[in-house]
Amino acid sequence: MKQGGTTYTFVNDGIESALEQAKVAAGEKNVLIAGGANAVQQYVRAGLVDELQIHVAPLLLGGGTRLFDDIGPEHVQLETTRVVESPAVTHLRFGFVD
Repeated sequence: MKQGGTTYTFVNDGIESALEQAKVAAGEKNVLIAGGANAVQQYVRAGLVDELQIHVAPLLLGGGTRLFDDIGPEHVQLETTRVVESPAVTHLRFGFVD
């Protein structure tokens, strides 16, 4: 357990199991998936994401994985639900369209 009460649980038997354990731990609260593009891609492909938040900062970090590469258009029908702009970062929120 980290200072402040944060607990980490490592799950290695699939994303569905990880999500189910997170839902049990969260109770009535929302579950957030954080991680790199690969983690997000797995959950999007499985149809387990209701909402996607992307934070865009004008900073070049080098190479990386493109968020929507190798995800077919059938999985990425998005509707913009919120945009918050500032000089340092732009916050984008999308809902997935059925």
